[in-house]
Amino acid sequence: MDLEKPPARPSQHPAPEGCLAIAIRVPVRIIVLVLVVPVRMVWDALVVAGRFLNDTMLRPLGRALLWVGRALFVWPFVGLWRYVVVPVAQGLAWLGNVLVVVPLVWLYRYVLTPLGHACAWLARGIGAGLGWLYARGLAPIGHAAMWVLRGLGAMLGAFGLGAFAVVAWLVRYLFVVPAVWVYEWVLAPLGRAIAWCARGLLWVVSTIVTGIGIGLYWIGRVLFVLPALGVYRWVLAPVGRVLAVIGREIWEALGHAWRVAGRISLAVGRFLASLFRWIFVEPVRWVYRTVLTPVGHVVRDTVLRPAAEAARSVGRATRQALADVRKSVRQARADFRRMLLGEPKKREAVARREPPGRETRTLGSSTTALTKD
Repeated sequence: MDLEKPPARPSQHPAPEGCLAIAIRVPVRIIVLVLVVPVRMVWDALVVAGRFLNDTMLRPLGRALLWVGRALFVWPFVGLWRYVVVPVAQGLAWLGNVLVVVPLVWLYRYVLTPLGHACAWLARGIGAGLGWLYARGLAPIGHAAMWVLRGLGAMLGAFGLGAFAVVAWLVRYLFVVPAVWVYEWVLAPLGRAIAWCARGLLWVVSTIVTGIGIGLYWIGRVLFVLPALGVYRWVLAPVGRVLAVIGREIWEALGHAWRVAGRISLAVGRFLASLFRWIFVEPVRWVYRTVLTPVGHVVRDTVLRPAAEAARSVGRATRQALADVRKSVRQARADFRRMLLGEPKKREAVARREPPGRETRTLGSSTTALTKD
């Protein structure tokens, strides 16, 4: 047993409401209840009618349409697939196997494979001949040509390096040195002066633009932002709070009225059901129980049961008469056959494996052909 007290839960009291909400709630709930009760009763009546129609008409109709759809669309296609398409496809597959696959396999195995082996042997012979020709003829010729070309390349390389050194010295002292002097003593100071002037002009322009922007900001704040803020804070926000309270109360009133209207609709429905039962169902039940049931019993005992017994006796007599007729016809047929063909030969008795009598089997006796007593 736990002797310690459980921790106290925080109290869940609703937040205090203002007088505006309390003053709006009661008339709004009364008006909404008056407006919602007919709507809820019509809704419940439509729900009951819809369930009745669904149970009595729409569901059987849907099942019938489903059966008709299956009979018209599904089962014919299933039968067509099962008894036409599948056998035809199997036949075509067997025919394609016999006419295409088997000849192609035979052609590959007994024609193309030996031909390929022969071509491969011929290609290996040609490759061996070309390899011998390359190793014994083309390779020495290529080596000699490469030795000659390397000698010519060495001679041309020595001449080309001297010419390149002369051209490089001329280009350096005729173009590079004058270009570097012009860049260091003319272009660089001129670029620095232009950059300093551009930075000064940019500072002046940015200062002017910043001042204009600050002025426009304060003008827009004073002319538009502060009035809009005041209108929102002192007009729109209180009106929005009032409308929010009214909307919340209307929504809660709608929910409350819908639930109350449901209870009222349920009570009215039960009253109408009881009224229908006492006006129609109970009198019909009383008439059925006190009038129709005794009358039905009297009719059953005085009319239906004797009629059924008479019909059964007539049926028994008819069956007996038909059996006698069949027996007489069989006897006449047998007499006619005996008159035309004579007496039939009697069958000879054959030794049976089992004893004819119903004797009890014991441990000392047997009924088989080999161990029969």
